[in-house]
Amino acid sequence: MAKLIHSMIRVREEARSLSFYEKAFGLTVAERLAFDGFTLIYLSNAETGFELELTVNAGRDSAYDLGDGYGHLAVSVKDLEAEHRRFTQEGLKPGGVKELSHPSGLLARFFFVEDPDGYRIEVLQRGGRFL
Repeated sequence: MAKLIHSMIRVREEARSLSFYEKAFGLTVAERLAFDGFTLIYLSNAETGFELELTVNAGRDSAYDLGDGYGHLAVSVKDLEAEHRRFTQEGLKPGGVKELSHPSGLLARFFFVEDPDGYRIEVLQRGGRFL
């Protein structure tokens, strides 16, 4: 059986990205590995063993083309409204709270936020399949 352990995204500015992920999700550096030409930074928090890997390529000064294949990362939170207020107060510019229903009932309550490189992150109310 496979266990998901991390997802990787490429970012341009290390400090800017670290600040965003710390403010937004309480992610801190679990490990930082510098190589010739690039740095790998693994972010985590106490909520899960899953990590976000940031890859910072040396000399990159233009935005990455996210194309139309990337969708989003997703995180769940205990109190969606409180988190939305906190994101707003932190200046993280969250989108509006939305609901997604299915004929079987309410599937999800959520909002989206973008990180400094334009990656979309879905913030979901915990419950149902989104624990």
